[in-house]
Amino acid sequence: MSMLSVLLSDKAAPSQWGKDALLSFSDDTITIHYKPDHRLGTIQRAGRKLDNQGINLVKLSGENWDLEACWHFWLGYRNAKKSTQVNWPKLNTKDKQELIHRLAIIDWCRDIVNQQAETLSPVELATQAVKLISTYSTDVTYNIISGEVLKEHNFMGIYAVGKGSDRPAALLELDYNPTQNPKSPITACLVGKGITFDSGGYSLKPSSFMESMRSDMGGAALVTGALALAIARGLSHRIKLYLCCADNLVSGSAFKLGDIIRYRNGKTVEVDNTDAEGRLVLADGLICADNDKPNYIIDCATLTGAAKIAVGNDYQSLLSFDDKFANQLLASSNIEHEAFWRLPLAEFHRSQFPSSFADMANSGLPNTAGASTAAAFLSHFIKNYQQNWLHIDCSATFRKSATALWATGATGIGVRTIANLLSQLK
Repeated sequence: MSMLSVLLSDKAAPSQWGKDALLSFSDDTITIHYKPDHRLGTIQRAGRKLDNQGINLVKLSGENWDLEACWHFWLGYRNAKKSTQVNWPKLNTKDKQELIHRLAIIDWCRDIVNQQAETLSPVELATQAVKLISTYSTDVTYNIISGEVLKEHNFMGIYAVGKGSDRPAALLELDYNPTQNPKSPITACLVGKGITFDSGGYSLKPSSFMESMRSDMGGAALVTGALALAIARGLSHRIKLYLCCADNLVSGSAFKLGDIIRYRNGKTVEVDNTDAEGRLVLADGLICADNDKPNYIIDCATLTGAAKIAVGNDYQSLLSFDDKFANQLLASSNIEHEAFWRLPLAEFHRSQFPSSFADMANSGLPNTAGASTAAAFLSHFIKNYQQNWLHIDCSATFRKSATALWATGATGIGVRTIANLLSQLK
């Protein structure tokens, strides 16, 4: 396969390529014609177009390739089969190192979300997360609690959701502590939903909704990648990570509608929809995080279809009671060129899942805002939920079909934003 050179130009393509042509070709050279006010998006779209045309080996040439141009080209050019290759241009030392970190860490996130559920069990997800983070620091300790031991430790949400599978559920507790002082304060706790396959349980999903449920561990991948990238960028304060991992399957031992889960904080939850399982596993992780008394808590989950209906797969959805903290994340997303959108979350949402048999049910009343009520459910597992807590409903984690910007599969959107935010927290 011959290598083609790819140039960048802010000039219009020659007229023979058509009005507003994105690409022009000459011998062994391709030129991307970008519009200055949509530069990065145009470059990403060009990368996607070249992959679609079967051009799988390119060299980025010329002097106009900076770090963000290179990265956005790769976002569009990369596909789930990993069949594309790039010869990168010369960058300064700092930008080159950042590009290397993104290629390793964000591509890890995309790959693990794309991975078939058959080979990614809950314990394997936790193990791979430890392996990634340990690549970037030796200041890491961890514990993986799995199977019946979850019940012994009273992690009843993860245990209940995962007990219908032959593959044991797991909770990863990971402590990144560069101070090496066990009494050092915890700046932030990250909590990720790691449902390695979601059939919906007895509230069974139709096939068209189930086919992409390998990606239901996207929240766990996102927080893992964000911590790894923050460490690679020089993160110097203590962060704890909790991944709540399980298969949600149907079997004789699977949890059922009407079951009541009692959590370690005393809350009881009636299961009225086994397909609202993400919040049940996250509750355990949030209780752990809250007990650590960190300055901040951030959780990430592919939690609701409602968030996708609201913002499509183009934005990660953000929900929070804390305007200042939410605005910090949105500022980070602007710096990192990633798309987030804030959805409403109010006190009245916290009472929209009544139960006659428990403190609350696990899904909201009909005709309520699904993404908001899901976030409100989680707030019951954080004592001071009104401050320093962000919930990210990962709408943009995975695309079931290709677009002009993205190949089918995982995107990695959000890793950079959360990494940036972690570096700023105190």
